[in-house]
Amino acid sequence: MTDVLKELTTILEQRKGASPDTSYVAQLHHKGLNKILEKVGEESFETVLAARDAELDPVHKKSLIGETADLWFHTLVMLSHLNLTADDVLDELARRFDMSGLEEKASRIKD
Repeated sequence: MTDVLKELTTILEQRKGASPDTSYVAQLHHKGLNKILEKVGEESFETVLAARDAELDPVHKKSLIGETADLWFHTLVMLSHLNLTADDVLDELARRFDMSGLEEKASRIKD
């Protein structure tokens, strides 16, 4: 895991138990999984819109990077809420290195 992901994972775990009055992450955990999922969905949509805008006009690429960062952040909060980490996702991506995307997709249909 990159240093940024390691640091963020540590911070997210620390703030998980913090007071909702002092931490946005704690507020999300306090409100529960549905609120976290709502934020992931919202950030996903905003990322899609930013990507569309960036394709039409490269000046929007900075916005796309910001929206993607928001999406990744809220996804990491979701994983943290479920006692998972970025390492779990990175391990899964690494597992897929030796197979084609089509092969990997076909294996999921059988599961």
